[in-house]
Amino acid sequence: MKKVLSSRFFNQATLVVAEKLVGKYLVIKQRGKVKAYRITEVEAYDGPTDQASHASRGETPRNKVMFGPAGYFYLYLVYGCHQMLNIVTGQKGYPAAILIRALNNISGPGRVTKTLDLDQGFNHKPATVKTGLWFEDRGEKILATQIKRLPRVGVAYAGPIWSQKKYRFKLVTDE
Repeated sequence: MKKVLSSRFFNQATLVVAEKLVGKYLVIKQRGKVKAYRITEVEAYDGPTDQASHASRGETPRNKVMFGPAGYFYLYLVYGCHQMLNIVTGQKGYPAAILIRALNNISGPGRVTKTLDLDQGFNHKPATVKTGLWFEDRGEKILATQIKRLPRVGVAYAGPIWSQKKYRFKLVTDE
């Protein structure tokens, strides 16, 4: 049974949403075709004190969407060539988001956006069928033992405490 995840799902504590998002599906409609990709890895950025988060220095034009309502996409460019896809979580005014790091056999957030051909056009848009990019729960049960918590990637600049927080959630399989 397919169920579109609404903003209500994302309006929870960021770490709770991050763990629940693993095993769900990111669905895109492009050129009349719908494709679904299982989410296998995410990374959480939680609040204004999280030194690895763009929100740690306050609200800016770039990160403004993180301060808005839950269930909106936050895309930004890194290294001048890779878009990063995030979904905003938690209460309005509390800046938090989850980076989509891997789908199916697509590993790496830059590869995710490149494969799905995502650009700034999705930034500040809600995750809904109407916008053409949304999340679904397809009824597959994921056990806590199937999710490994790891430190985030590429955030050494945040210092030893914040860079080592286990805010990355990865689906582990028996393969």
